[in-house]
Amino acid sequence: QNEVLEELVTNMSAQQRQRSVELEQWKKLNPELAHDCRTAAETLSRVQNEFLTSLTEEVHENADVLMDGEFMLTEFVDRFGPRLAHLNGVLQVLSQLGSNQTAAGK
Repeated sequence: QNEVLEELVTNMSAQQRQRSVELEQWKKLNPELAHDCRTAAETLSRVQNEFLTSLTEEVHENADVLMDGEFMLTEFVDRFGPRLAHLNGVLQVLSQLGSNQTAAGK
């Protein structure tokens, strides 16, 4: 069982290294786009913070209703869930593509 786990970790590490190399190659080929991704990620991070502020205020203002009523909880999740999930996904991609910018970027 330990051998299987060790092999799994080795394979995952190799895949991670390969992905990292590919990402660095992409950044070298697209320095301006990588810089733009970083800038966009920084902006979207601020947008995400405002969205999370709105979400948490909504929770605090409606805590009792959310705890007692499944309908209101479903409405809350429908209202905030998809946008939060999509925003997180876009932010993750932009952050990864724009991470570790060097001076050569822009």
